[in-house]
Parts: sequence; structure tokens; C-alpha cells
Amino acid sequence: MKREENFVLRGNICYSVKSTELRCVRRGDLLVLDGKIGAIFPEGELPKRFSALPLTDYGEDILIPGMTDLHIHAPQYSFRGTGMDLELLDWLSTNTFPEEAKYRDLSYAERAYSDFVSDLRESVTTRALVFATIHVPATLLLMEKLDESGLITMVGKVNMDRNSPDFLRETTEESRRSTEEWLSESEGRFQRTFPILTPRFTPSCTDELMRELGTLKARRGLPVQSHLSENLSELAWVKELCPWAGCYGETYRRPGLLYGEGKAVMAHCVYSSEEELSLLAESGSYIAHCPQSNTNLSSGIAPIRRYLDRSLRVGLGTDVAGGANLSMLRALTDAIAVSKLRWRIMDETLRPLCFEEAFYLATKGGGSFFGNVGSFEEGYEADILVLSGRRESVREQGIRERLEQLVYLGGEGTRLRAKFVAGREIALGAV
Repeated sequence: MKREENFVLRGNICYSVKSTELRCVRRGDLLVLDGKIGAIFPEGELPKRFSALPLTDYGEDILIPGMTDLHIHAPQYSFRGTGMDLELLDWLSTNTFPEEAKYRDLSYAERAYSDFVSDLRESVTTRALVFATIHVPATLLLMEKLDESGLITMVGKVNMDRNSPDFLRETTEESRRSTEEWLSESEGRFQRTFPILTPRFTPSCTDELMRELGTLKARRGLPVQSHLSENLSELAWVKELCPWAGCYGETYRRPGLLYGEGKAVMAHCVYSSEEELSLLAESGSYIAHCPQSNTNLSSGIAPIRRYLDRSLRVGLGTDVAGGANLSMLRALTDAIAVSKLRWRIMDETLRPLCFEEAFYLATKGGGSFFGNVGSFEEGYEADILVLSGRRESVREQGIRERLEQLVYLGGEGTRLRAKFVAGREIALGAV
């Protein structure tokens, strides 16, 4: 057996079994075999046949599954936390498009993406779906850096052939050809980084380009990521651009971007209609809930309770730089907070999310996009975080209460002591 993928970790263990059930084990032994979860044993009950495996005792620290960021823009990381006084469409024109144009310069991309990947590696994120830009060389550079980081990610070369500035717009043929080039050059090149088709959103992609991408998806079985029903002005614009569509989601369904072998992730879904939700349910598409971004850009509050009640697939995204930071802990707590505001101010029939549900979205809910990811159930990929407090509380606390406190304190009182992705430890603090 490979030493690096076969080991035992001892500590307090917490993981989701289902959206409302958080299982906690006091001082348990977490067995990892071939990079997957083997079993959990009470301390002192590890079978003798595993006694020769390396064992790390983390004391009273808490072991939880890694977190999956279902929606993040790598080229926007450089201006995170700025320009937050604008709504979505103005924010794109003023902040995002001028910044993303800089990635035609590989030297700029090298510096910017180095910062992004280094900080993502140090975060609680173990897997992510990442938007790049329209530029093939810079997108391949980002994929290379992410692959070297040890994280498992999907990265998309962005497609844009209308309603974009001249310096960041392709023709339909250029977009199709450059996407084919990017896929060919990335094929078989990376071990942990994979391509995902990425039409930015319907306003920036013509019907013809969407059809080309749908054909490409069907031929290669690729997943898709994009934006959907984020902002009221965006919705009105899509209705004007695509009067044939009964709902915004139809602009992705008709060209074949929701169905087929590769799954789709649609970010935001703040204003999804019943027709649109039916499309997402039937296609098995995922919703990436981005609460901090939706607040910063004044988009609104997605009714996540309604989506969970309909058994839709939902995870969380930081949506940097609409979101101001990479913290999935913050995304988790923000999801709870905005659900309370929506319940109190807008619709008291939709009860707020509880901690267990938001934790599930950050781990098993979003992780399921990658397969058996985001839990410590047997056979799941061994994505593991070890969390510790900067000091012990003077209060007596149960494991669940300590976990909730560590999540809410985040950078203020929580330390990421160790991180594993598919059984491989990530060297935190490495240059």
C-alpha cells in the first residue's frame, strides 16, 4: 500500500450524512486506504491489521471533510474587496472586463494566478470550479498552477462573442476555435485539473455560439458552468435578447448545455422561475449559491430553502470577486445569515437554513459534483481538513458546538492545521 494514501488520523470527527444530520465522533480514528475513507473507529479499537499504518494524533482538533467551491473567478482575485458600490452589470463593465483583459499578457497572468493559487491552497477549499478568461495561454497557465497545488479543480476558458468590450470579445468562430485549441492542449496534460465549458452568461454569448458549445459538450461529454438568474436587470436583458425563451434557463437547455453526460452548474439562481427550476431538476444541474456576492452586488437573496425542499442539487460558491474572499467558512455562515433575512423580511413560509444544512452544502452538497466527495462515509474521497482553535474555550463545549464556533470565527479564531485532498496531504505554508 502507498504510504501517502494509507494512514490513520485521530481526533474529533464531524461529517454530514444527510442535509439535516451532522455526525460527530469523540476522539475517533479515521482510516484512509488508497486515498479513500475506509472506516471510523472509536479510539483504541483500530483493528490490528491497520496498526502498522502511520497514525497522526491531532488531540482535541476537529476533522471535517474538505469544502468545495462551486463558483469562483480566478482573474478577479486581484481586485477582490474593491468596487463594491455597483450592481452586477455596471460592476462587470467598470471592474471585471478591464481587469480580465490584462490576462492576454502572460507575465501579468503569471503573477496574478500565482497569488490566487497560493492563497486557495492555504484555504479550506479542497475542490473548486474556476472561471478563467477568454485567453487560451493564460487559462492553460492557471490549470498548470492549480494542478501543481494538489487541489482538484475544473477550469474553464470563458466564451464571449457579444455585448462585451472590443478588448475582451471574440467572434463566434474565434470562440469556437480557441475553445477547441484549449481542449486539445489540455487533454491528458494534467492529473488533478480538468476542463469545463464556460459560456460566461447568455448576454455575452450568441445563440450560435451556445449551439457550438452544446455540440462540443455532446461530443466530448464535458461539464458546463455559467450564470443564471442572478440580477433583475440581467433577467430583463435576457428576455430582450432571447424573446423565444420561456425562461432564462431555456437559453442553456435548447442548445444542449444542461443535459447529457457532463453535469452543469448554474451560479446564483436568485430569481429562478418554476419553469426554470423544473429544467434544473430534470437535468440534474447544480445551483451554486453565492450569498456574499449576491449581497455585495445588490442582486438579492436566493430562496435556498425552496430549492432544498424540491431536492435540487445545491452547493456554495465564494464567487470572488463578487465575494470579497476565498473563505468557504464565510460562505457557509453567510448562507445561514441571508436565509434568516429572507425569512424575516420577504417570506416567512421559507424557514432559515440551520448550521447542519449549510455545512452540508459546503461539503457533501457541493462535493457531490465531483462524485463521492465531501463526507467521511466509507468509499468517499479522503478530502480532510483539521481545524483547531487558537486557544481553548473556558467553557465546556460539545464537538458540534466547537465546530460551529470554529466555522463562525473563521480567520479570527480558527487555524487550518492540516489539509488532505484525495488522501494526499497539502503542504500548508509552502512557497
